[in-house]
Amino acid sequence: MRRGELRPGTKSPRCPSWMRPEAKAAWRLLVPKLARLGLLTEIDGNALARYCDAWARWKSAAESLAKNGEFYTKKGADGTLLGVFPHPAAGQYIKLAQMLNRLESEFGLTPSARADLAQPKQVESQDNSKRRFFA
Repeated sequence: MRRGELRPGTKSPRCPSWMRPEAKAAWRLLVPKLARLGLLTEIDGNALARYCDAWARWKSAAESLAKNGEFYTKKGADGTLLGVFPHPAAGQYIKLAQMLNRLESEFGLTPSARADLAQPKQVESQDNSKRRFFA
């Protein structure tokens, strides 16, 4: 916790009943870890639910792409090739990955996000004898 930061209690949020099983699995994995780090409170439930739901949908899109490929071909009625198109799940995958990246930053789920959450270091006093030359 940062100095002066508002802290709305330490109780963890409850897992929403409406979430799909994959999202609930993500919830059960993350809540204890985030709570142990002091990064989760009861009022964070909606944001965490969005993250877990987006993660489950992102995983589904990734599985679809792995199974069906990232592109498909479309042929006309006469069998001529009309073109090669990105699989619809590819756009969802990218969009959800971007959303997850933003939410991961909010919860300190990336190394750089955790570095930003770290306590600021005390700056040791420096020799100020030359300060007048650089002011």
